[in-house]
Amino acid sequence: MTIHVAESRTVAVPLEAAYDRTLAVPLTDIFGHRHLAMPSIVRVDDQRGEWGEAVGQTRTIRTSDRGSLTETLTELARPHRFGYRIDQIRGPMRPLVHHLDGAWAFAEDGSGTRITWSWEITPSSTLTVPLVALIGRMWHGYARQALASLDAILTG
Repeated sequence: MTIHVAESRTVAVPLEAAYDRTLAVPLTDIFGHRHLAMPSIVRVDDQRGEWGEAVGQTRTIRTSDRGSLTETLTELARPHRFGYRIDQIRGPMRPLVHHLDGAWAFAEDGSGTRITWSWEITPSSTLTVPLVALIGRMWHGYARQALASLDAILTG
């Protein structure tokens, strides 16, 4: 069983620019805030080259709760979508989440671009499903903050 969560926001930026600039923004700029139990990102390690060069590229994400996660790019479909998998989870989320598959999708929306960020969360066991569902509910506020930060970066 997976738990699906998604949030969207329309930004006043053309489609290709929204895709390219989102992929290039440092994670600490988008996710420099915590929301309830969702930690901020404090740094990224082990990234080689510019993020988004190739499917299979990896990096280690460090979070404010002393956790770490490995992110692997799984899809690059410029300018409409890029996807990734988060696994090798360390820290408070480790007993709850086996892995998650995330995606950023981009679609023309009037004179701007609708950006949708989504996660498919795979719990570590059937026993953790209720707690992972709670994390999913908290994620919506985290995602709204992240999309607002991204909007400010893209339009600033």
